Amino acid sequence: MPNTKSAIRRVRRVKTQTAINRLRKSKYRSCVKKMEKLLKSGKKTEIKAFFSTFQSTLMQVAKTGVLSRKTAARKISRVSKKISN
Repeated sequence: MPNTKSAIRRVRRVKTQTAINRLRKSKYRSCVKKMEKLLKSGKKTEIKAFFSTFQSTLMQVAKTGVLSRKTAARKISRVSKKISN
């Protein structure tokens, strides 16, 4: 149990922030899964249409610190490479 006023406020803040981070992480994971599914299906037009959304989502999540910027860049790069081949 927190003892000081600031610790009590901090617990409250951490609780809301944890919920927000969970949503962001879930959004990221579902986006990656959708892209993998599209890549397996081989539908080029759908992949290219979804790629900008995929890239945007990953960079938004990386910007907030839920995911490392380098990890997001690496995932985007690998997907981009698969699309071009």
